[in-house]
Amino acid sequence: MIYSQPQATVADFVFDQRVAAVFPDMIKRSVPGYEQMVAYTGLWAARFAQADSVIYDLGCSLGATTAAIRQHVRAKGCRIVGVDNSAEMLKKCQTILDSQPSPIPFELLEADLQTIPIKNASVVVLNFTLQFIAPSERDSIIAAIYAGLNAGGILIVAEKVVFERVAWGQLLIDVHHDFKRAQGYSALEVAQKRKAIEDVLIPETVETHLARMKRVGFEVAEQWFQALNFVSLVGIKKGRRMKDEG
Repeated sequence: MIYSQPQATVADFVFDQRVAAVFPDMIKRSVPGYEQMVAYTGLWAARFAQADSVIYDLGCSLGATTAAIRQHVRAKGCRIVGVDNSAEMLKKCQTILDSQPSPIPFELLEADLQTIPIKNASVVVLNFTLQFIAPSERDSIIAAIYAGLNAGGILIVAEKVVFERVAWGQLLIDVHHDFKRAQGYSALEVAQKRKAIEDVLIPETVETHLARMKRVGFEVAEQWFQALNFVSLVGIKKGRRMKDEG
């Protein structure tokens, strides 16, 4: 594994060929609830996908979320656009998705998501992507997504988060490290990966994420999933009627 041997200098984490080769194993062993979260994302997409619209998977990595969406979405005329800035990840993603039959066509684009215009979207997914973007750019990204969503469309955002209650947040971090050790990571691997990612991944609080969604115009902004310090949130654009079943 990438961090299993001592490194004199731990370089910043990048999604290169080494990471692409081990990414499925790495994320399952690093992110509690990852597979469940991805599976449910497919269900969210199926409920909100609109006929003849576009579904965007921004930061698609190896396509796990795109695969879940293709498995569940049945709206006619939908297509998926997956975006990632790592050529190595996209190359492997293409191979994986090509091997999975589905009536939902997809297109993969190598680009920074900030450069992709969001148009005619019914579903946009940012799974563990926003956390790698400078905080100063996050408002404009969410605003652009909101503008490109059709009425009644949904934004799904999964992120590692921090907490306003510092002691509680530290406890969740400690249990997360316990989780990784239980998955077979050594103390050295945990420490070196933490060092590699600490200046690259900048987490925010759930409250910050939800406030941003509301600020740009989302009618509904809610957290629906949490596993330790990893969460998934949804923002729903006005235009979809929902029953309040109290």
